[in-house]
Amino acid sequence: MAATIRLVDSLVLFLVILIVKSGAQEILKLQKPGLMKCRFDRIYQFGDSLSDTGNCIRESLCGTHFFCARPPYGMNFFHKATGRCSNGMLIIDFIALESGLPLLNPYKLQSANFRHGVNFAVAGATALPNEVLANKKIVNSALTNSSLSVQLDWMSSHFHITCSPEKLNKSLFLVGEIGGNEFIYGLSQGKTMDESRRMVPEVVQTIIHGVKRVIGFGATRIIVPGNFPIGCHPIFLTEFMTDNSTAYDEYHCLKNLNNFAIFYNHHLQQAIDELKKEYTNITLIYGDYYNAFLWLLQNAVSLGLDKDSLQKACCGIGGDYNFDMSKRCGDQGVPVCVDPSTYISWDGVHLTQAAYSWLARWLIDDMLPKLNCHV
Repeated sequence: MAATIRLVDSLVLFLVILIVKSGAQEILKLQKPGLMKCRFDRIYQFGDSLSDTGNCIRESLCGTHFFCARPPYGMNFFHKATGRCSNGMLIIDFIALESGLPLLNPYKLQSANFRHGVNFAVAGATALPNEVLANKKIVNSALTNSSLSVQLDWMSSHFHITCSPEKLNKSLFLVGEIGGNEFIYGLSQGKTMDESRRMVPEVVQTIIHGVKRVIGFGATRIIVPGNFPIGCHPIFLTEFMTDNSTAYDEYHCLKNLNNFAIFYNHHLQQAIDELKKEYTNITLIYGDYYNAFLWLLQNAVSLGLDKDSLQKACCGIGGDYNFDMSKRCGDQGVPVCVDPSTYISWDGVHLTQAAYSWLARWLIDDMLPKLNCHV
């Protein structure tokens, strides 16, 4: 009974968030029955800091210096830091709630209830193992060894104990977003754009191999998200700032970085399409994070976001974008904006709960028809 009450409370809060925000634009009115008509009984998430709900905070290497483990992270929903790299909920949280399920517990919280799924994502994680990155002279600065293959091994261990493949036909799997961090690390450590492009096929094939492993365990509905337009993020706008006005697009995003994200997403989409031919009985969906973010940027003002702060970090300090790598959110003396719900970027790298709620709405509307769910 107590669990039911908690779930109802969470759903009510989610509905309130959507109803309040839907006043900004008719397109975002709550759609019924939405994901609930899919009747998912479990959700499994793999990925990095865009999806981690508390794994990194529990790792020995990652957890000892993890900035998302301290206030003001989590301040606007959980009222404490949970390991989520935001001021509140993430996309996966909104997906779970709209599916009628509780928020996913992190795999590393071994005492948790995993009856409705597991979150294997780890902040800082890469698709490629750290030893592969080391051979390319790229260092995983997050100090986590929990790459996609490690997360898949966790899944294997979990399923060996808890359930058989035939029980997964009502489950939703999200393999990613993952694969973005190796490029962030590489570019920040001096790798050229050409070197980064040459890495794309290997990263994509690593993700596709992971999807095949998930299918092997009995998954029938799988979402594989692409990457955001990284040239719009304060971290890169600060690091690669230039006086050359032609380097920016109409949204003041860096063209070359966004073109790279398009290049990567195109390769990922192609690989997913090829996989569909091999697994005709599996529902495989590309999660279009890129166009979801562009939609948010294009409609930001009508959605109630501050037009003067669209590319500034809410929690940060310094420069044109409120971002300084040496003074990160959570460090002493680093301020938080008055109203995070009017910002897209939370800390210069990750997004606010408000941004994630809008992105989740767009993504759910985009993916729902492709999930082949029936009332």
